Amino acid sequence: MKVTININCTPTEAREFFGMPDVTPLHEAAMEKMRGYMESGMEAQEIENLMKMWMTGAATGIGELQKAFWGTLSQSAGKKS
Repeated sequence: MKVTININCTPTEAREFFGMPDVTPLHEAAMEKMRGYMESGMEAQEIENLMKMWMTGAATGIGELQKAFWGTLSQSAGKKS
């Protein structure tokens, strides 16, 4: 038997349903700070270094999530053979 459920909701509604925090104020503060750097004439190299510092953990986390996902899929495919 196969059951399909379609849920129509906004990202905000999904976030609230799963109990995830609203990071909108954090995002807005980060963008405002970045805007200030840009307007003050910060050089491209400095901006790149800043983004690397801010995003390193996120990129690592996404990479680990992808590894786990593909590992699970490959194990499932091996069991069906």
